[in-house]
Amino acid sequence: MARPICSLLSLLFCLAMVGGAMASKLAPATQKRPPNIVLIFIDDMGWGDLSCYGQTQYQTPILDRMAAEGTRFTDFLVASPGCSPSRAAILTGCYPQRVSVPEVLNPDSPTGLSLDEQTLAELLKARGYATGMIGKWHLGVNNLMPRAQGFDEYFGLPYSNDMWPPNGKRWPTLHLFQNEKVVDTISTLADQDRLTRRYTEKAVDFIHRHKNHPFFLYLPHSMVHVPLGVSSSFRGKSRVNLYADTVMEVDWAVGEVLRALKRNGLDDDTLVWFTADNGPWLPYGDHAGSAGPFREGKGTTFEGGFREPCIVRWPGHVPAGRVEDKFLTALDVVPTLCHVTGATLPAKQIDGVNAWDLVSGKPEATAAHDVFYYYYPGELRALRWQNWKLQLPHTDRHQAGLPGRGGKWAGEVNIPVPMALYNLANDPGEKMDVSARYPAIVAKLQKLADEARADLGDSIKKIKGHGVRAPGRVEKGSR
Repeated sequence: MARPICSLLSLLFCLAMVGGAMASKLAPATQKRPPNIVLIFIDDMGWGDLSCYGQTQYQTPILDRMAAEGTRFTDFLVASPGCSPSRAAILTGCYPQRVSVPEVLNPDSPTGLSLDEQTLAELLKARGYATGMIGKWHLGVNNLMPRAQGFDEYFGLPYSNDMWPPNGKRWPTLHLFQNEKVVDTISTLADQDRLTRRYTEKAVDFIHRHKNHPFFLYLPHSMVHVPLGVSSSFRGKSRVNLYADTVMEVDWAVGEVLRALKRNGLDDDTLVWFTADNGPWLPYGDHAGSAGPFREGKGTTFEGGFREPCIVRWPGHVPAGRVEDKFLTALDVVPTLCHVTGATLPAKQIDGVNAWDLVSGKPEATAAHDVFYYYYPGELRALRWQNWKLQLPHTDRHQAGLPGRGGKWAGEVNIPVPMALYNLANDPGEKMDVSARYPAIVAKLQKLADEARADLGDSIKKIKGHGVRAPGRVEKGSR
Protein backbone atom coordinates (compact mmCIF):
# COMPACT_ATOMS: atom_id res chain seq x y z
CA MET A 1 0.00 0.00 0.00
CA ALA A 2 2.99 2.30 0.33
CA ARG A 3 3.30 2.98 -3.41
CA PRO A 4 -0.38 4.05 -4.01
CA ILE A 5 -0.27 6.32 -0.99
CA CYS A 6 2.92 7.93 -2.26
CA SER A 7 1.38 8.36 -5.71
CA LEU A 8 -1.72 9.95 -4.23
CA LEU A 9 0.37 12.33 -2.15
CA SER A 10 2.44 13.25 -5.21
CA LEU A 11 -0.72 13.95 -7.20
CA LEU A 12 -2.15 16.15 -4.45
CA PHE A 13 1.15 18.01 -4.18
CA CYS A 14 1.24 18.69 -7.94
CA LEU A 15 -2.37 19.87 -7.94
CA ALA A 16 -1.60 22.21 -5.04
CA MET A 17 1.40 23.65 -6.88
CA VAL A 18 -0.57 24.20 -10.10
CA GLY A 19 -3.49 25.71 -8.19
CA GLY A 20 -1.15 28.01 -6.29
CA ALA A 21 0.50 29.19 -9.49
CA MET A 22 -2.88 29.87 -11.10
CA ALA A 23 -4.06 31.74 -8.01
CA SER A 24 -0.95 33.90 -8.00
CA LYS A 25 -1.57 34.83 -11.64
CA LEU A 26 -5.21 35.65 -10.96
CA ALA A 27 -4.59 37.59 -7.75
CA PRO A 28 -3.80 40.98 -9.32
CA ALA A 29 -7.05 40.90 -11.27
CA THR A 30 -9.11 40.26 -8.17
CA GLN A 31 -7.28 42.67 -5.86
CA LYS A 32 -8.60 46.22 -5.52
CA ARG A 33 -6.20 48.44 -7.41
CA PRO A 34 -5.19 51.81 -5.96
CA PRO A 35 -7.10 54.87 -7.21
CA ASN A 36 -6.16 56.79 -10.29
CA ILE A 37 -5.08 60.37 -9.56
CA VAL A 38 -5.89 63.41 -11.70
CA LEU A 39 -4.35 66.68 -10.49
CA ILE A 40 -5.65 69.74 -12.37
CA PHE A 41 -3.68 72.94 -11.82
CA ILE A 42 -4.98 76.17 -13.38
CA ASP A 43 -2.70 79.16 -14.02
CA ASP A 44 -3.44 82.56 -12.40
CA MET A 45 -7.01 81.75 -11.36
CA GLY A 46 -8.49 83.79 -8.53
CA TRP A 47 -10.38 82.44 -5.52
CA GLY A 48 -13.52 84.20 -6.76
CA ASP A 49 -13.45 83.01 -10.38
CA LEU A 50 -15.88 80.09 -10.06
CA SER A 51 -19.61 80.41 -9.52
CA CYS A 52 -19.42 77.90 -6.65
CA TYR A 53 -17.07 80.42 -4.98
CA GLY A 54 -19.42 83.34 -5.47
CA GLN A 55 -18.83 84.45 -9.05
CA THR A 56 -22.12 85.86 -10.40
CA GLN A 57 -21.23 87.41 -13.77
CA TYR A 58 -20.85 84.05 -15.52
CA GLN A 59 -21.31 80.37 -14.71
CA THR A 60 -18.94 77.41 -14.28
CA PRO A 61 -21.46 74.54 -14.25
CA ILE A 62 -18.97 71.67 -14.49
CA LEU A 63 -16.87 72.76 -11.53
CA ASP A 64 -20.04 73.61 -9.62
CA ARG A 65 -21.20 70.04 -10.18
CA MET A 66 -17.79 68.68 -9.23
CA ALA A 67 -18.08 70.62 -5.96
CA ALA A 68 -21.59 69.20 -5.44
CA GLU A 69 -20.21 65.70 -5.98
CA GLY A 70 -17.11 66.30 -3.84
CA THR A 71 -15.73 68.69 -1.25
CA ARG A 72 -14.99 72.37 -1.75
CA PHE A 73 -12.32 73.96 0.45
CA THR A 74 -12.57 77.65 1.35
CA ASP A 75 -9.24 77.99 3.19
CA PHE A 76 -6.80 76.35 0.80
CA LEU A 77 -3.40 78.02 0.42
CA VAL A 78 -0.79 77.42 -2.23
CA ALA A 79 2.86 77.77 -1.22
CA SER A 80 3.72 80.78 -3.37
CA PRO A 81 2.05 83.63 -5.27
CA GLY A 82 4.22 82.85 -8.33
CA CYS A 83 4.16 80.15 -11.00
CA SER A 84 7.38 78.13 -10.62
CA PRO A 85 7.60 78.01 -6.82
CA SER A 86 3.94 77.05 -6.51
CA ARG A 87 4.49 74.16 -8.93
CA ALA A 88 7.60 73.02 -7.09
CA ALA A 89 5.58 72.84 -3.88
CA ILE A 90 2.60 70.90 -5.18
CA LEU A 91 4.87 68.28 -6.77
CA THR A 92 7.31 67.88 -3.85
CA GLY A 93 5.35 68.70 -0.68
CA CYS A 94 8.06 71.22 0.23
CA TYR A 95 8.14 74.96 0.68
CA PRO A 96 9.69 76.33 -2.53
CA GLN A 97 12.39 77.86 -0.38
CA ARG A 98 13.48 74.41 0.78
CA VAL A 99 13.97 73.09 -2.76
CA SER A 100 15.56 76.33 -4.01
CA VAL A 101 12.82 77.36 -6.43
CA PRO A 102 11.92 80.61 -4.64
CA GLU A 103 10.86 82.67 -7.65
CA VAL A 104 9.53 82.48 -11.20
CA LEU A 105 11.97 80.88 -13.64
CA ASN A 106 12.72 82.34 -17.06
CA PRO A 107 13.62 80.40 -20.21
CA ASP A 108 17.27 81.28 -19.61
CA SER A 109 17.32 80.61 -15.86
CA PRO A 110 20.38 78.51 -14.98
CA THR A 111 18.55 76.54 -12.28
CA GLY A 112 15.33 74.64 -11.68
CA LEU A 113 13.91 71.82 -9.59
CA SER A 114 16.73 69.44 -8.67
CA LEU A 115 16.67 65.89 -9.99
CA ASP A 116 17.55 64.85 -6.43
CA GLU A 117 14.07 65.90 -5.28
CA GLN A 118 11.37 63.23 -5.47
CA THR A 119 8.27 64.45 -7.26
CA LEU A 120 4.79 63.03 -6.86
CA ALA A 121 5.24 61.47 -10.30
CA GLU A 122 8.37 59.60 -9.17
CA LEU A 123 6.68 58.41 -5.98
CA LEU A 124 3.64 57.09 -7.84
CA LYS A 125 5.73 55.59 -10.63
CA ALA A 126 7.61 53.59 -7.99
CA ARG A 127 4.18 52.37 -6.80
CA GLY A 128 3.48 51.04 -10.30
CA TYR A 129 1.51 53.95 -11.75
CA ALA A 130 1.63 55.14 -15.33
CA THR A 131 2.48 58.84 -15.11
CA GLY A 132 1.63 61.57 -17.59
CA MET A 133 1.88 65.34 -17.66
CA ILE A 134 -0.01 67.58 -20.06
CA GLY A 135 0.39 71.36 -19.90
CA LYS A 136 2.76 73.93 -18.44
CA TRP A 137 5.93 72.68 -16.71
CA HIS A 138 7.94 75.78 -15.61
CA LEU A 139 10.43 74.01 -13.33
CA GLY A 140 13.51 74.04 -15.52
CA VAL A 141 14.53 73.30 -19.10
CA ASN A 142 16.78 70.87 -20.97
CA ASN A 143 17.86 68.16 -18.49
CA LEU A 144 15.26 69.31 -15.93
CA MET A 145 12.16 68.67 -18.03
CA PRO A 146 9.25 66.43 -16.92
CA ARG A 147 10.50 63.09 -18.25
CA ALA A 148 13.56 63.45 -16.01
CA GLN A 149 11.25 64.07 -13.03
CA GLY A 150 9.16 60.90 -13.11
CA PHE A 151 6.69 61.42 -15.95
CA ASP A 152 6.43 58.64 -18.55
CA GLU A 153 4.77 61.01 -21.01
CA TYR A 154 4.81 64.77 -21.48
CA PHE A 155 2.98 67.14 -23.81
CA GLY A 156 3.02 70.88 -23.25
CA LEU A 157 4.94 74.12 -22.85
CA PRO A 158 8.19 74.31 -20.87
CA TYR A 159 7.19 77.58 -19.19
CA SER A 160 4.55 80.35 -19.19
CA ASN A 161 2.69 81.15 -22.38
CA ASP A 162 3.66 84.85 -22.15
CA MET A 163 7.36 84.01 -22.40
CA TRP A 164 7.39 84.33 -26.18
CA PRO A 165 8.74 86.82 -28.78
CA PRO A 166 5.56 88.96 -29.06
CA ASN A 167 6.15 89.92 -25.42
CA GLY A 168 9.68 91.20 -26.02
CA LYS A 169 12.92 90.34 -27.77
CA ARG A 170 14.35 88.71 -24.65
CA TRP A 171 12.11 85.68 -25.09
CA PRO A 172 13.01 82.75 -27.36
CA THR A 173 10.63 80.89 -29.64
CA LEU A 174 7.90 79.20 -27.60
CA HIS A 175 7.88 75.50 -28.44
CA LEU A 176 5.30 72.83 -27.72
CA PHE A 177 6.92 69.56 -26.68
CA GLN A 178 5.94 65.90 -26.97
CA ASN A 179 8.36 64.25 -24.57
CA GLU A 180 11.77 65.66 -25.63
CA LYS A 181 10.72 66.49 -29.19
CA VAL A 182 9.48 69.88 -30.41
CA VAL A 183 6.19 69.19 -32.21
CA ASP A 184 4.86 72.72 -32.76
CA THR A 185 5.57 76.40 -32.25
CA ILE A 186 3.25 78.80 -30.43
CA SER A 187 3.81 82.00 -32.39
CA THR A 188 0.38 83.65 -32.72
CA LEU A 189 -2.66 84.33 -30.58
CA ALA A 190 -4.51 81.79 -32.73
CA ASP A 191 -2.02 79.19 -31.51
CA GLN A 192 -2.80 80.21 -27.93
CA ASP A 193 -6.51 79.80 -28.68
CA ARG A 194 -5.99 76.08 -29.32
CA LEU A 195 -3.97 75.24 -26.20
CA THR A 196 -6.80 74.32 -23.84
CA ARG A 197 -8.45 72.03 -26.39
CA ARG A 198 -5.15 70.40 -27.35
CA TYR A 199 -4.34 69.69 -23.72
CA THR A 200 -7.83 68.33 -23.15
CA GLU A 201 -7.68 65.99 -26.15
CA LYS A 202 -4.35 64.64 -24.93
CA ALA A 203 -5.72 64.17 -21.41
CA VAL A 204 -8.75 62.24 -22.65
CA ASP A 205 -6.49 60.05 -24.79
CA PHE A 206 -4.17 59.37 -21.84
CA ILE A 207 -7.09 58.26 -19.68
CA HIS A 208 -8.38 55.91 -22.39
CA ARG A 209 -4.96 54.35 -23.03
CA HIS A 210 -4.32 53.69 -19.35
CA LYS A 211 -7.80 52.69 -18.22
CA ASN A 212 -6.66 49.18 -17.29
CA HIS A 213 -3.78 50.32 -15.11
CA PRO A 214 -3.43 52.80 -12.21
CA PHE A 215 -2.40 56.19 -13.56
CA PHE A 216 -1.40 59.65 -12.41
CA LEU A 217 -2.34 62.50 -14.74
CA TYR A 218 -0.93 65.94 -13.92
CA LEU A 219 -2.83 68.55 -15.96
CA PRO A 220 -1.45 72.08 -15.39
CA HIS A 221 -3.32 74.23 -17.91
CA SER A 222 -1.62 77.28 -19.44
CA MET A 223 -4.82 79.24 -19.10
CA VAL A 224 -6.04 81.49 -17.57
CA HIS A 225 -2.62 83.17 -17.74
CA VAL A 226 -2.23 86.06 -20.19
CA PRO A 227 -2.17 86.20 -23.16
CA LEU A 228 -5.62 84.72 -22.97
CA GLY A 229 -6.41 82.02 -25.48
CA VAL A 230 -9.90 80.69 -26.08
CA SER A 231 -11.39 78.62 -28.89
CA SER A 232 -14.08 79.93 -31.23
CA SER A 233 -16.63 77.75 -29.41
CA PHE A 234 -16.20 79.83 -26.24
CA ARG A 235 -15.18 83.25 -27.54
CA GLY A 236 -17.98 85.59 -26.52
CA LYS A 237 -19.94 82.85 -24.77
CA SER A 238 -19.83 84.48 -21.33
CA ARG A 239 -21.09 87.83 -22.66
CA VAL A 240 -18.79 89.38 -20.04
CA ASN A 241 -15.22 89.52 -21.35
CA LEU A 242 -12.45 87.36 -22.76
CA TYR A 243 -11.27 86.31 -19.31
CA ALA A 244 -14.70 84.92 -18.44
CA ASP A 245 -14.78 83.09 -21.78
CA THR A 246 -11.42 81.51 -20.93
CA VAL A 247 -12.59 80.39 -17.48
CA MET A 248 -15.68 78.86 -19.06
CA GLU A 249 -13.52 76.89 -21.49
CA VAL A 250 -11.36 75.61 -18.64
CA ASP A 251 -14.60 74.57 -16.92
CA TRP A 252 -15.58 72.68 -20.07
CA ALA A 253 -12.13 71.06 -20.17
CA VAL A 254 -12.59 69.70 -16.64
CA GLY A 255 -15.91 68.29 -17.79
CA GLU A 256 -14.25 66.45 -20.67
CA VAL A 257 -11.84 64.80 -18.23
CA LEU A 258 -14.69 63.77 -15.91
CA ARG A 259 -16.67 62.42 -18.86
CA ALA A 260 -13.65 60.41 -20.03
CA LEU A 261 -13.35 58.85 -16.59
CA LYS A 262 -17.02 57.86 -16.60
CA ARG A 263 -16.92 56.60 -20.19
CA ASN A 264 -14.00 54.33 -19.33
CA GLY A 265 -15.62 53.01 -16.15
CA LEU A 266 -13.18 54.85 -13.88
CA ASP A 267 -15.46 57.38 -12.22
CA ASP A 268 -15.55 55.67 -8.82
CA ASP A 269 -11.89 54.68 -8.96
CA THR A 270 -10.36 58.10 -9.56
CA LEU A 271 -9.53 60.94 -7.19
CA VAL A 272 -9.64 64.30 -8.98
CA TRP A 273 -8.01 67.29 -7.27
CA PHE A 274 -8.64 70.72 -8.79
CA THR A 275 -6.85 73.92 -7.76
CA ALA A 276 -4.69 76.74 -9.15
CA ASP A 277 -1.12 77.99 -8.77
CA ASN A 278 -1.61 81.54 -7.48
CA GLY A 279 -4.00 84.46 -7.39
CA PRO A 280 -5.10 86.71 -10.27
CA TRP A 281 -2.70 89.08 -12.05
CA LEU A 282 -4.75 92.15 -11.20
CA PRO A 283 -2.92 94.84 -13.26
CA TYR A 284 -4.31 93.14 -16.37
CA GLY A 285 -7.77 94.35 -15.39
CA ASP A 286 -10.43 92.74 -17.56
CA HIS A 287 -7.92 90.04 -18.55
CA ALA A 288 -7.47 89.04 -14.90
CA GLY A 289 -9.63 87.23 -12.40
CA SER A 290 -11.07 87.96 -8.99
CA ALA A 291 -9.56 87.28 -5.57
CA GLY A 292 -13.06 87.44 -4.09
CA PRO A 293 -13.04 89.00 -0.61
CA PHE A 294 -9.26 88.79 -0.30
CA ARG A 295 -6.68 91.54 -0.61
CA GLU A 296 -4.33 91.92 -3.61
CA GLY A 297 -3.40 89.05 -5.95
CA LYS A 298 -0.54 87.34 -7.74
CA GLY A 299 2.96 88.18 -6.56
CA THR A 300 1.91 89.38 -3.11
CA THR A 301 1.79 87.73 0.29
CA PHE A 302 -1.71 88.98 1.02
CA GLU A 303 -4.42 86.31 0.89
CA GLY A 304 -5.38 87.20 -2.67
CA GLY A 305 -2.01 85.89 -3.83
CA PHE A 306 -2.12 82.59 -1.91
CA ARG A 307 -5.71 81.52 -1.35
CA GLU A 308 -7.13 79.44 -4.19
CA PRO A 309 -10.22 77.48 -5.15
CA CYS A 310 -9.82 73.80 -4.31
CA ILE A 311 -12.23 70.98 -5.10
CA VAL A 312 -11.60 67.28 -4.43
CA ARG A 313 -13.84 64.56 -5.85
CA TRP A 314 -13.71 60.80 -5.32
CA PRO A 315 -17.16 59.18 -5.14
CA GLY A 316 -17.64 57.07 -2.04
CA HIS A 317 -14.49 58.39 -0.36
CA VAL A 318 -14.72 62.20 -0.33
CA PRO A 319 -18.06 63.52 0.97
CA ALA A 320 -20.36 64.99 -1.65
CA GLY A 321 -21.69 68.53 -1.32
CA ARG A 322 -19.45 69.38 1.61
CA VAL A 323 -17.90 72.80 2.17
CA GLU A 324 -14.80 72.61 4.36
CA ASP A 325 -13.53 75.74 6.10
CA LYS A 326 -10.58 74.14 7.89
CA PHE A 327 -7.09 75.08 6.76
CA LEU A 328 -5.41 72.98 4.03
CA THR A 329 -2.40 73.72 1.81
CA ALA A 330 -0.82 72.65 -1.46
CA LEU A 331 2.08 71.28 0.60
CA ASP A 332 -0.27 68.53 1.76
CA VAL A 333 -1.11 67.18 -1.70
CA VAL A 334 1.94 64.89 -1.93
CA PRO A 335 1.69 63.22 1.50
CA THR A 336 -2.10 62.93 1.26
CA LEU A 337 -1.99 61.28 -2.16
CA CYS A 338 0.85 59.01 -1.05
CA HIS A 339 -1.42 57.86 1.76
CA VAL A 340 -4.41 57.04 -0.44
CA THR A 341 -2.29 55.27 -3.08
CA GLY A 342 0.05 53.43 -0.74
CA ALA A 343 3.09 55.17 -2.21
CA THR A 344 6.20 55.71 -0.11
CA LEU A 345 6.88 59.24 1.11
CA PRO A 346 10.02 61.05 -0.06
CA ALA A 347 13.21 60.13 1.75
CA LYS A 348 14.10 63.77 2.36
CA GLN A 349 12.25 66.17 4.65
CA ILE A 350 9.00 67.60 3.34
CA ASP A 351 6.75 70.27 4.83
CA GLY A 352 3.30 68.92 4.01
CA VAL A 353 1.28 66.49 6.11
CA ASN A 354 -1.12 63.67 5.36
CA ALA A 355 -4.47 65.47 5.48
CA TRP A 356 -6.63 62.54 4.40
CA ASP A 357 -8.77 62.70 7.54
CA LEU A 358 -9.65 66.29 6.64
CA VAL A 359 -10.13 65.61 2.93
CA SER A 360 -12.27 62.53 3.57
CA GLY A 361 -14.48 64.38 6.03
CA LYS A 362 -13.66 62.66 9.30
CA PRO A 363 -15.62 64.56 12.00
CA GLU A 364 -12.62 64.65 14.33
CA ALA A 365 -10.25 66.03 11.67
CA THR A 366 -8.46 69.27 12.46
CA ALA A 367 -6.78 71.84 10.24
CA ALA A 368 -3.78 70.43 8.41
CA HIS A 369 -1.44 73.04 9.91
CA ASP A 370 -1.20 75.40 12.84
CA VAL A 371 1.62 77.37 11.24
CA PHE A 372 2.19 78.44 7.63
CA TYR A 373 4.92 80.63 6.13
CA TYR A 374 4.37 83.08 3.28
CA TYR A 375 7.65 83.26 1.35
CA TYR A 376 8.24 85.23 -1.84
CA PRO A 377 10.71 85.42 -3.54
CA GLY A 378 13.09 84.06 -0.94
CA GLU A 379 11.79 86.57 1.59
CA LEU A 380 9.76 85.62 4.65
CA ARG A 381 7.08 88.28 4.26
CA ALA A 382 4.28 86.91 6.44
CA LEU A 383 3.27 83.93 8.55
CA ARG A 384 0.13 82.44 9.99
CA TRP A 385 -0.64 80.70 13.27
CA GLN A 386 -4.18 79.31 13.36
CA ASN A 387 -6.30 82.28 12.22
CA TRP A 388 -3.73 84.93 13.12
CA LYS A 389 -1.63 86.32 10.28
CA LEU A 390 1.35 88.61 10.78
CA GLN A 391 2.58 90.65 7.85
CA LEU A 392 6.29 91.28 8.45
CA PRO A 393 7.89 94.54 7.24
CA HIS A 394 8.73 94.20 3.55
CA THR A 395 8.28 95.79 0.14
CA ASP A 396 5.48 94.39 -1.98
CA ARG A 397 4.15 95.16 -5.42
CA HIS A 398 0.89 96.91 -6.11
CA GLN A 399 -1.05 97.77 -9.23
CA ALA A 400 -0.06 101.15 -10.67
CA GLY A 401 -3.04 103.31 -11.58
CA LEU A 402 -6.19 101.99 -13.24
CA PRO A 403 -6.41 98.31 -14.26
CA GLY A 404 -5.39 97.48 -17.81
CA ARG A 405 -7.94 96.77 -20.51
CA GLY A 406 -7.90 94.53 -23.55
CA GLY A 407 -4.76 92.68 -22.51
CA LYS A 408 -2.78 95.80 -21.59
CA TRP A 409 -0.80 95.73 -18.36
CA ALA A 410 -1.31 98.63 -15.96
CA GLY A 411 2.13 98.23 -14.46
CA GLU A 412 3.13 97.80 -10.84
CA VAL A 413 4.83 99.88 -8.18
CA ASN A 414 6.66 98.77 -5.06
CA ILE A 415 5.04 99.80 -1.79
CA PRO A 416 6.28 99.42 1.78
CA VAL A 417 4.22 97.00 3.87
CA PRO A 418 4.52 97.65 7.63
CA MET A 419 4.20 94.99 10.29
CA ALA A 420 0.52 94.27 10.89
CA LEU A 421 -1.52 91.58 12.61
CA TYR A 422 -4.80 90.34 11.16
CA ASN A 423 -7.42 87.93 12.45
CA LEU A 424 -8.44 86.07 9.30
CA ALA A 425 -11.49 84.58 11.01
CA ASN A 426 -13.28 87.93 11.05
CA ASP A 427 -11.05 89.97 8.73
CA PRO A 428 -10.18 87.82 5.70
CA GLY A 429 -9.54 90.96 3.65
CA GLU A 430 -6.63 91.98 5.93
CA LYS A 431 -8.00 95.48 6.54
CA MET A 432 -7.78 95.91 10.33
CA ASP A 433 -4.36 95.81 11.98
CA VAL A 434 -4.88 94.59 15.55
CA SER A 435 -1.21 94.23 16.54
CA ALA A 436 -1.50 96.89 19.26
CA ARG A 437 -4.31 94.93 20.93
CA TYR A 438 -2.55 91.54 20.88
CA PRO A 439 1.17 92.03 21.64
CA ALA A 440 1.50 88.46 22.96
CA ILE A 441 0.25 87.06 19.64
CA VAL A 442 2.71 89.27 17.76
CA ALA A 443 5.56 88.05 19.97
CA LYS A 444 4.59 84.41 19.39
CA LEU A 445 4.50 84.90 15.63
CA GLN A 446 7.83 86.72 15.65
CA LYS A 447 9.38 83.77 17.47
CA LEU A 448 7.93 81.40 14.87
CA ALA A 449 9.39 83.64 12.16
CA ASP A 450 12.85 83.29 13.70
CA GLU A 451 12.46 79.50 13.67
CA ALA A 452 11.49 79.60 10.00
CA ARG A 453 14.48 81.77 9.12
CA ALA A 454 16.86 79.34 10.81
CA ASP A 455 15.41 76.48 8.73
CA LEU A 456 14.45 78.08 5.41
CA GLY A 457 16.37 81.35 5.43
CA ASP A 458 15.20 84.88 4.66
CA SER A 459 16.86 87.13 2.09
CA ILE A 460 15.44 90.23 3.82
CA LYS A 461 17.49 89.37 6.90
CA LYS A 462 20.31 87.88 4.79
CA ILE A 463 19.92 84.53 6.56
CA LYS A 464 20.67 81.23 4.83
CA GLY A 465 18.60 78.43 6.30
CA HIS A 466 20.20 75.14 7.29
CA GLY A 467 17.30 73.20 5.73
CA VAL A 468 17.61 74.65 2.22
CA ARG A 469 18.67 72.13 -0.43
CA ALA A 470 20.55 72.79 -3.67
CA PRO A 471 18.68 73.65 -6.88
CA GLY A 472 18.98 71.70 -10.09
CA ARG A 473 21.47 73.03 -12.63
CA VAL A 474 20.43 73.44 -16.25
CA GLU A 475 22.83 71.78 -18.65
CA LYS A 476 23.73 73.80 -21.71
CA GLY A 477 21.83 73.10 -24.88
CA SER A 478 18.91 74.36 -26.92
CA ARG A 479 16.12 75.78 -24.79
